[in-house]
Amino acid sequence: MSNKVREITVEFAPVIQAAPVRQDKAFQQACSNDEATMAHWKNVWLTNISTNREISGSFAEHSAGSLWGSAGLRPVLIAGSGPSLKHSAPKFKDRPKDMLLVSCLHNFHYLEDLEANVDYYVTLDAGPITIGEVTEGGTKTEEEYWALTEYKTLVAFIGTDPGLIRKWRGKILFYNSPIPSQEIMDAIEKFGVYIESGGCVLGTCMFFAKGILGAQTLIFTGADFSFSTEPSARFHAWDSKYDAEHGVCIKAINIFGNAVKTWQSYYNFKLWFDLVAQRVPGIYINASEDGCLGAYREGNIAAIKQMWYDDMIELFTLHRHKEAHCKDPASTADFAVYI
Repeated sequence: MSNKVREITVEFAPVIQAAPVRQDKAFQQACSNDEATMAHWKNVWLTNISTNREISGSFAEHSAGSLWGSAGLRPVLIAGSGPSLKHSAPKFKDRPKDMLLVSCLHNFHYLEDLEANVDYYVTLDAGPITIGEVTEGGTKTEEEYWALTEYKTLVAFIGTDPGLIRKWRGKILFYNSPIPSQEIMDAIEKFGVYIESGGCVLGTCMFFAKGILGAQTLIFTGADFSFSTEPSARFHAWDSKYDAEHGVCIKAINIFGNAVKTWQSYYNFKLWFDLVAQRVPGIYINASEDGCLGAYREGNIAAIKQMWYDDMIELFTLHRHKEAHCKDPASTADFAVYI
C-alpha cells in the first residue's frame, strides 16, 4: 500500500480563552520528568560548575545580569530548533533593526550559514553533546564554525559542559538555573542571576529575553514541539542525526487542528510554555507557522497569538508606509491610508 501526498491550504484553528486542562494538572505533567533528570545530572552539574569557575574565574564578573534591561521595550525573536524554522530563518537577516534575535545554541551552524545576525546564543545542557551540535548539519568545516564564535555572545548555564566553554572564542555570559531540589540548590555555588527554563533551552531563551533583557513582546519561531507534517516527519530544519529514528511517539494537535507526532518530553515542554503564557504577563506571539505551541483539540489558546511570520513583521513595520512623506512632505510617492 503506497502513501499519497496531497497539498492543502491550512488556516489557524479557532481561538479558545484558556487551555482545556487544569493548570495544576498541566504543571504536574510538565514537571513529571524532574526527578529522573535531577538524579541523572546532579553530579555532572556540580563537577561542571567547579570546572567552569576555574576556567572563567568569578561568574559574577561574567554575568548575564550585566545585560539587565538592555532590550528596553523592543520585541525579541526567539528561535527554537523545530522543523518550521526553515520557513522564517532565511528572513531573519532582514528583520527590523530594533528586533533582537535570541537563539538556542543548536541553531548556530544553520543561522550562521544564513547570516541571520543572531544577538545571543543560549545553552542549558550540561553534556558534551552541545559541542557537536554547534557544527552538526552545516555547510562549513568545524574550524570555520568555531572561528565564527569569536564574534558571538554565548549565554551559558554555569553547569554547561566545560568543553564548550573552552572552545567558544567570543564573549561568554553566565547564569544560574533554578533546580527543584533544595539539596542540589544548597550544593551549587551561590550565584543569584537565575533564569528559569522549564527544563529546555528554549525556555531559558524566553526568560532570558523577558527577565534579563526586559522584553515583554516575545515572538517564537521554530517552536514546534512536534514533528513536521511532511512525509519524512522531521524534528529539525536541517538534516539531523536525531531525525534518523523517532522511537516511541504520542499524538498531539497542531495549530491548524491537525494531528501530529511528538515525544512525550516535548509535549511536556509545550504544556509548560502554555502555562507560562497564561500565568506570566506579557505579549506572546507564535510565528512558527506550525507545531503545537498553544494548540489543543478545542483550538488555540488566546494567550499565545498565532501569526504568519510575514504578518508579524508587517505588524511591527506598518509605519514604513508613511516614511516617504514624513521625510519629505512634498514627496510624489503614493501615500498610505490605513482605513
